[in-house]
Amino acid sequence: MRYFCNPLNLNYRYQFNADPRLHGKLQICREAADPSLIAFKGRYYIFASMNLGVWVSDDLASWEYHRLPEDLPLYDYAPDVRVLGEYVYFCASKREENCDRYRTKDILAGPYEKIEGDFPYWDPNLFCDDDGRVYFYWGCSNATPIYGVELDRNTFKPINEKVALIEGHPEEIGYERVGDDNSISPASEEEVEAKFNAFVKNQGIPESMLPPHIKPLIRGMFSNRPYIEGAWMDKHDGRYYLQYAAPGTQYNTYSDGVYVSSSPLGPFTLAEGNPYSYKSSGFITGAGHGSTMEDTSGRLWHTSTMRISVNHDFERRIGLWRAGYDKDGVLFCNQNYGDWPLDTEAKDVWENPKWMLLSYKKNCCASSSAEGHGAENAFDENIRSWWKPLSSDKAENLVLDLESVFTVNAVQINFADDSISIPCPGEIRGGSQARYIEERELETCWVLEASEDGEHWSVIGERKGGTNLPHETLFFEDGLKARYLRLSGLSVPYSQIPCISGLRVFGLGSGKKPPVASFTVNRISDLDMEVSVAEQENTTGFNVLFGESEDKLYNSVMLFDSKKRIGALIKGRKYYVRVDSFNENGITKGEVHGIF
Repeated sequence: MRYFCNPLNLNYRYQFNADPRLHGKLQICREAADPSLIAFKGRYYIFASMNLGVWVSDDLASWEYHRLPEDLPLYDYAPDVRVLGEYVYFCASKREENCDRYRTKDILAGPYEKIEGDFPYWDPNLFCDDDGRVYFYWGCSNATPIYGVELDRNTFKPINEKVALIEGHPEEIGYERVGDDNSISPASEEEVEAKFNAFVKNQGIPESMLPPHIKPLIRGMFSNRPYIEGAWMDKHDGRYYLQYAAPGTQYNTYSDGVYVSSSPLGPFTLAEGNPYSYKSSGFITGAGHGSTMEDTSGRLWHTSTMRISVNHDFERRIGLWRAGYDKDGVLFCNQNYGDWPLDTEAKDVWENPKWMLLSYKKNCCASSSAEGHGAENAFDENIRSWWKPLSSDKAENLVLDLESVFTVNAVQINFADDSISIPCPGEIRGGSQARYIEERELETCWVLEASEDGEHWSVIGERKGGTNLPHETLFFEDGLKARYLRLSGLSVPYSQIPCISGLRVFGLGSGKKPPVASFTVNRISDLDMEVSVAEQENTTGFNVLFGESEDKLYNSVMLFDSKKRIGALIKGRKYYVRVDSFNENGITKGEVHGIF
């Protein structure tokens, strides 16, 4: 198989989150985040938070789940995995306790050798330089920076003092601002101090009694400052690329930036082309706290965390995209149409999608619909809304009318969870982020049919159990003719009423491509620009590309409306913008405008 469609179709495990603020009420959702992607002995491995195992692939398109040994810290966040020589090294995060490391020569069979840790950390990353020296990076806070230190290669203990490497600068770096669409500016020192004093007073705790390390954490609650987290280091052509995530996993603008240096411990400067990994629009948003890997053919890939954050802030998925270094050494990631089908064998990293979106806001109907969860929600290109029938009866069905016969090449079926309320099936573990991770292998079932006339139907795919894959994509490389699609036979874990957040159809029409987009762009602040696109016929939507030179439009925002504020700019840098239009028949490249 050579195609996949984000979010990756993995068996994300259910989390029973026991947030102490909810006074015993559980928040239940599926989660995977903070992926470490590595190549080892010719195969690919994704390690992600809170999934008790690892996903393995031979082609980066299809993945198989394997459980990891119980003695690994599988309930700790942000697993970091690196290849050093013949070993794979594994560790994860604890704020309050020393974090141990583990190493193995066989990821699936083990054994894993434990290496005692001697300090606590959060969001770790291990890096081995060309000369064999080993460095370590960590940090996850809106009050403290990302740190780095050199480690002894044999003992993995620090051999020098930690160095502060990256801090947040949301006043100057737009994509670091919190809030959806980077909409919230940091609070002033006076505002933070006032809220801090009020909080301490309400808690009845004298400030003098607070431990020194707690005060900045409390102030951070009121600062509107970004979390600077998720370090990942790579080296290319003698330069060090320290990647980091901001502003927070619950925002659509969760992204990865990158700093560069001639030394592994800096000083670092903000690179060109930032943010490096940025996906604030489309069916599923977010592209932060990830990792970058070179595959067996020498091509670069970036994987990171994507957001749902409806049932819980940490309701998240995994995305994967092509990446690379340009001729000037700028690290980039191609997230144009980044949740449409991707071809792992595409020759050009910037190659346009092979198939276009056919299902957006097309006519649809359903056997029944709960209030506020109509059939149209499955076709609005928003994973945070969904169709929900009135019952879990397998006769319930969802029907899409593409409005004419198309050649269909891919169909993605996305299941959603809607406020699950069941007893926890196991023992809650952990402290401030206590939870139980579902260990059983659950099942999801469905039947997908297609028709050209709405009367004669053929089954084109079905799942009768055996797996629990919430984002399954069917590929028909040679295409099949269809106007109507019908999804039925639905059954999901915990006897829920099944919900569909997206029945997404891709293919290629035979009509005309859309006109060239007519647009204006204005820089409305140091950190923001506003793009306005004139309405035009025969157009599904627009892709707004922007970057720091005309030939380096490395970031993009998908637009289905006529106006958008984009808040990911960097103070003092000039930008260029191009707007491409797309429909069911293809993409029409636009003209480049400069803003300064």
